[in-house]
Amino acid sequence: MPTDHEHGGIRCSQVLEVLSEFLDGDVSDELRARIESHLADCDWCERFGDRFAQMVMGLREDVGPAAPLSEDLVARLLKAVEQP
Repeated sequence: MPTDHEHGGIRCSQVLEVLSEFLDGDVSDELRARIESHLADCDWCERFGDRFAQMVMGLREDVGPAAPLSEDLVARLLKAVEQP
């Protein structure tokens, strides 16, 4: 990101931090409005966000819905993450 501008009360870096949640609809209405306002005024974030959204949608179409993880796998993953 060449710069970190503020538009709509939110900075480019903040938009990028929550872009995935934004695309999934997992942000508050207030945050969604701020992001949409930012994207309307920031060409860089709008272009990046559009490319990111296309990539995510393409992956979802190619891979399909994720299967739930087994309890055993979740326990093993958590144990691996907790190890130094």
